[in-house]
Amino acid sequence: MSGNTFGTLFTVTNFGESHGPAIGCVIDGCPPGMALTAADIQHDLDRRRPGTSRHVTQRQEPDQVEILSGVYEGVTTGTPIALLIRNTDQRSKDYGDIAQQFRPGHADYVYWQKYGVRDPRGGGRSSARLTAPTVAAGAVAKKWLKEKFGTQVRACMTQLGELPIAFESWAHVAHNPFFAPVANVQALEDYMDMLRKAHDSCGARIRVQASGVPVGLGQPIYDKLDADIAYAMMGLNAVKGVEIGAGFDSVAQRGTVHGDAMTPQGFASNHAGGVLGGISSGQDIEVSIAIKPTSSILSPRPSINIHGEPVEVVTKGRHDPCVGIRAAPIAEALLALVLMDHALRQRAQCGGVQVDLAAIAAALDTPI
Repeated sequence: MSGNTFGTLFTVTNFGESHGPAIGCVIDGCPPGMALTAADIQHDLDRRRPGTSRHVTQRQEPDQVEILSGVYEGVTTGTPIALLIRNTDQRSKDYGDIAQQFRPGHADYVYWQKYGVRDPRGGGRSSARLTAPTVAAGAVAKKWLKEKFGTQVRACMTQLGELPIAFESWAHVAHNPFFAPVANVQALEDYMDMLRKAHDSCGARIRVQASGVPVGLGQPIYDKLDADIAYAMMGLNAVKGVEIGAGFDSVAQRGTVHGDAMTPQGFASNHAGGVLGGISSGQDIEVSIAIKPTSSILSPRPSINIHGEPVEVVTKGRHDPCVGIRAAPIAEALLALVLMDHALRQRAQCGGVQVDLAAIAAALDTPI
């Protein structure tokens, strides 16, 4: 299978299947000399880990990362960093009934048509289980960006199914299972309880933000920063839409409003989402992604089998009723990987460029 490597100078090659013995990735291009231990990576893996609340899959995976190479005495060597995460709680028997059936909305049908063979256990290669290595690689990128530029990457849920979530504070995100920026999540809890009882699923909207991003990341035309961000986010399981800055709301804005005015003191707004002409402006990078409802549900659905015969599909097993609940740390990782790659590309091409004009300040506490 091709298409398993992401990046240009900072590359990540992802491997494994949902019910195989292990999953992992190989990172190439990480600069030498950065302190790195498994604990630096484990924090983000624990945030993504399954089985942490009743609202997500009850598959119990410790997701303990092992660093196999690229680090010597706690410091990166500049050589490939191999990361391994062992699968310990596979329950493949749950998928026996659908081994020859196609789940509506899932990748089963297209994998069969493309490759002529598929691993039905947990979705195989198409499973969101494969986002764990992405999160691990993203933790490495986050650490380098934080130490080099002071960059902070964070994400939160802004909508669960039909329920919009008003932003209160980033401080709330770490204190509830939804990564929601609100103090009270009872309505979200009740909504998910209702969905589970109905044997149904829902989608979600996730906001991703990177602050402390230097000016100048991104290339003109084909490798624009926002183009690569959208490319990365669309690679996340179940994502069906990506917005940068004001996104689709830009359609209804006037030019006098949408264009972010500049003053000697800084930008007046951030409708552009921190990217101008495909290049970072120094403002916060603002991204929003739309995630579709989970395809694997207990409710019977009409479909076909590998012989083209009509069947009724019921997906047993342990599945996330909303994959968006655990998407925040994954989206953070993807944004960090894009920024890391472009930071190294900027250093390689324009590392010696100096201009007399100092970078102006980002807009402070100004809504998109």
